[in-house]
Amino acid sequence: MHAERAALIDDLTDLTDDQWAHPSLCGDWTVHDVAAHLINNAKTTRLGIVRNMARARFNFDRQNAQGVERERGATPRQTLAGLQQVATRTSTPPAPLDSRLVEEVVHGEDIRRPLGITRIYPSEAVVRSLRYQARTPVSLGGAKQLIASVKLRATDADLSIGDGPEVCGPALSLLMAISGRKSALGDLDGPGVSALE
Repeated sequence: MHAERAALIDDLTDLTDDQWAHPSLCGDWTVHDVAAHLINNAKTTRLGIVRNMARARFNFDRQNAQGVERERGATPRQTLAGLQQVATRTSTPPAPLDSRLVEEVVHGEDIRRPLGITRIYPSEAVVRSLRYQARTPVSLGGAKQLIASVKLRATDADLSIGDGPEVCGPALSLLMAISGRKSALGDLDGPGVSALE
């Protein structure tokens, strides 16, 4: 997690203001918004998430939006400084640690891909993230039901998950696709791809 935060900070350091304002792969959020979300995630504690969810009337999307608003600096430099301040934090909500790794990898790509930035992730980080998403229910942000009828096979790692028509491609693209990033589907092959669409 800390290595992924540090790598993203490096990639954000020299961005222009226009790049910070560029749409990310994460819904309506800009690059700046995703960075603010990652600050909020890093600051989240077990008690804090309960308070924040109560403030958001237990609406997960509203809670995320409020976190972005709270942590988004007036300028990209302020947000970058905030990200640097939380880079080594170890606080976490009441969720498995691999959920935090998924956040860092997927949101890192939400920022990098639209900007044409390439990162070669450690294979273990991507494989752990992919396994976590594959076994986590959709209601908790995962893809368990989505991939129930297909077999995922990574072409760049020793990883195969599930049964059914095969979906094959780089592990990172499999992770992005099952995390709802449709732009990653173009990297994948096999008769099961249509099920993910």
